[in-house]
Amino acid sequence: MNTSNNQNGKKKRSIGLYILIMLVLVGTLVALTGQKPTESVTYDQIVGFYKDGKVRQMLIDGYDLYIKLDDGNEYSYELPSIAVFLNDVGDEIAVLRDEQKVLTQDYKVEKVSWWISLIPYAFLIIVFVIFWAVVMNRQDGGAKSVMNFGRSHARMATGEENKVTFKEVAGADEEKRDLEEIVEFLKDPKRFLELGARIPKGVLLVGPPGTGKTLIAKAVAGEAGVPFFSISGSDFVELYVGVGASRVRDLFANAKKAAPSIVFIDEIDAVGRRRGAGLGGGHDEREQTLNQLLVEMDGFGNNAGVIVLAATNRADILDPALLRPGRFDRRVYIGVPDIKGREAILKIHARKKPFEDDVSFESIARSTVGFTGADLENLLNEAALLTARKGKKKIGNKDIDEAFIKIIMGNEKKNRVISEREKRLTAFHEAGHALTAKLLPTQDPVQQISIVPRGRAGGFTLNMPKEDKYTASRNEMLDELVVLLGGRAAEKLMMDDISTGASNDIERASELARKMVTKYGMSDKIGPISFGNEHDEVFLGRDFTTTKTVSEGTASVIDGEIKHMIDAAFERSIKLLSENEEVLTRVAEYLMQNETMDAEQFEAVFKGETPPERKNEEEAPAPELSNEGEKPEEPSDKNPLPDEEPGEKNF
Repeated sequence: MNTSNNQNGKKKRSIGLYILIMLVLVGTLVALTGQKPTESVTYDQIVGFYKDGKVRQMLIDGYDLYIKLDDGNEYSYELPSIAVFLNDVGDEIAVLRDEQKVLTQDYKVEKVSWWISLIPYAFLIIVFVIFWAVVMNRQDGGAKSVMNFGRSHARMATGEENKVTFKEVAGADEEKRDLEEIVEFLKDPKRFLELGARIPKGVLLVGPPGTGKTLIAKAVAGEAGVPFFSISGSDFVELYVGVGASRVRDLFANAKKAAPSIVFIDEIDAVGRRRGAGLGGGHDEREQTLNQLLVEMDGFGNNAGVIVLAATNRADILDPALLRPGRFDRRVYIGVPDIKGREAILKIHARKKPFEDDVSFESIARSTVGFTGADLENLLNEAALLTARKGKKKIGNKDIDEAFIKIIMGNEKKNRVISEREKRLTAFHEAGHALTAKLLPTQDPVQQISIVPRGRAGGFTLNMPKEDKYTASRNEMLDELVVLLGGRAAEKLMMDDISTGASNDIERASELARKMVTKYGMSDKIGPISFGNEHDEVFLGRDFTTTKTVSEGTASVIDGEIKHMIDAAFERSIKLLSENEEVLTRVAEYLMQNETMDAEQFEAVFKGETPPERKNEEEAPAPELSNEGEKPEEPSDKNPLPDEEPGEKNF
């Protein structure tokens, strides 16, 4: 199948349609203008023609009067009453008859045929149909014509057009090895068939957003050099019943014609969601589309040489029939890259960007724990934009650090006027987070502290992990509760008051404590029992009728254990800060004067030494937006991004 030939054919069909429309318009105009209708006059003029003896011929057809004068002109008039007309001109008609001038039996009037009179209406109908076809063609996502709803919208790229290969994919070495078998089978299927091996019919790529699932699918097609049909799951489902199933049939029919080929369905959860996941029955358009997809992948039809790749980040809601062997035989999990993978990804995205000599991609990879490939690409792009704003020619470490903070926290709002008391409160709040993290060896070291408002936060404390972590222990989580409540404890201890700035800290601490009790089995009183299903996302249709699994007595015990953990963590925070009140004051005073401190400066202040001066670079001031009327900024928690499961923490 040749894409250029298809485009040329489409252009020829469009030109032919335009020519046909022009012919219809020209024909209509000719038909409307080719007839010469009789002229119409008033009743008084008609009577005058008779009295002046100008009428040569006449014809009365029903109530329609047609006359022809001596000069050859013809006129017509619709008479309201024949009797009145004969009364007005009867004598003149008698005189004319005597003179043999009125020969009604020989007078032939060329009247317009009935079908000619319908041409204007037909013309309007044709224009309306063409307009409706154009509108529906656009709404149908560029289908070939208005009646081609059942045609697949898959875009085909041949191996020559798709230049993406496995060299463009970094940080997923194990995943690429799983897919290399697919490539080898497409290149040399005979070697596998001779051994009786059956290549997987489908491969499901599962992973968080931005990890490169679509990129890997393109690389498979690029390596194999076979036609690659790509389509989104939402493109199957339409308003009209049966369209989705028809598009599935058309997609696989085209793929079988081009076999060996690859069909890639992005976001398959849009069409592969578990059946019966709705109220009031499940026989809807989406389920019919899913049923047809199940039949095409492993039904009575023969799809030899067609391999289906699909991507989703919600494999938990897919229909079990879609995941069974024979359809998606293999599931490849594409997770967040480790430090080596992040370094390789950074080098790929940095190929067309100039960097200063001291920029270390290994150091950047070490400080971006939890970043996906899309996050890393965005980080370098933001750094390039900041560098251009400063008028520099090369990207430096400071530019990358600023881009990192900007991505996770937003732009600085240095022009915002903050009262001295609020500034002091924020300084002690962030100092409380930083000091508790420093005093607890299980916590990540402090990288940067700031009381400059960013986004919706009045300040932040950034903790950077030393290495990738995939699990978290009970003691680490209990210490994390202490750090989360360190800001509230510092406010209470030093200001003898509390503020709304700790709202996010409290929310995260409560969520973490609840997971420890109900999901991780870390409560001594309850034991290793999971009650997590009650608080997970409800999947309508599967969980709507699920009965409650936690009794009121157990729920009360759970709430008591959560409160006990939070209270104990807050008391530990108060105790740690009270024992190190002098250090807490030094950190807060430094923040009051300088607004920001890095890891080296924090370490010096902690030890009571003179902190090193910050290295400032000249930078063109960026335009600041007015923030009048916004809600008061709140000091952020110690971790700028929302917390995730143990082993999946972003920072």
